[in-house]
Amino acid sequence: MTSPSSDRAAEGAPAPAQEAAFSASDAVFFGIVHGLELQRFVPGQRLVEADLAAQFGVGRNSVREAVQRLAAEGIVDVFRHKGAVIKALTPQETLHVLDVAERMTGLLARTAAQGVRSGRAPLALKKSLESLRAADKAQDAEAFARARREFYRALLELAGSRELRRLFPSIHMPVVYVQHKLPALQKIRVADYRAIARAVAGGDEAGADAAGVAHVRNVRDEILRRQAPTGAEAG
Repeated sequence: MTSPSSDRAAEGAPAPAQEAAFSASDAVFFGIVHGLELQRFVPGQRLVEADLAAQFGVGRNSVREAVQRLAAEGIVDVFRHKGAVIKALTPQETLHVLDVAERMTGLLARTAAQGVRSGRAPLALKKSLESLRAADKAQDAEAFARARREFYRALLELAGSRELRRLFPSIHMPVVYVQHKLPALQKIRVADYRAIARAVAGGDEAGADAAGVAHVRNVRDEILRRQAPTGAEAG
């Protein structure tokens, strides 16, 4: 997700070549997106302009611009008398996000595998997977989030698709993850990312697509399982 919604939007920070174009409003925009994954921002939280300006060391105009972008991406809702609030997804909206993420993740993995077959080296993908494993072992949430961004950035680089760079960041998975704080999700992600990386690195387009789709389905299944009423509640 190279357009305004490039690698930074894919999962957080700007790629080195984009640093010069990284604006003050970008710092707020991507800081909030990244902060969602780290649960520094939560669904239903009101975004106070003055607080954000102080937190990110930017002017209020930059904050307003970032909030407008967040609203356009559907990450925040803006109310006339309440201001901006981090979006809280309904159960049905969560499923809709996952439906889109399922096909987009499969497509991203397939296109990345095509990139490998055309001669692109998956070194960054393999390195990001090592970082994910190390962060998971250390139970370091911030390192895991950083490695996850590297993983998707590597997939986007391998894919080399301008459209995927533009569209992939608009999927509201950070909101889904922070709203459904399920301990099993990180283990699911590590195992699934390993399967995606293996297929992509091998240039297996069909296998990569299937692994990407399976990842989102595994996330959906875990969310639905935790939401299902217990026997006592059902009775």
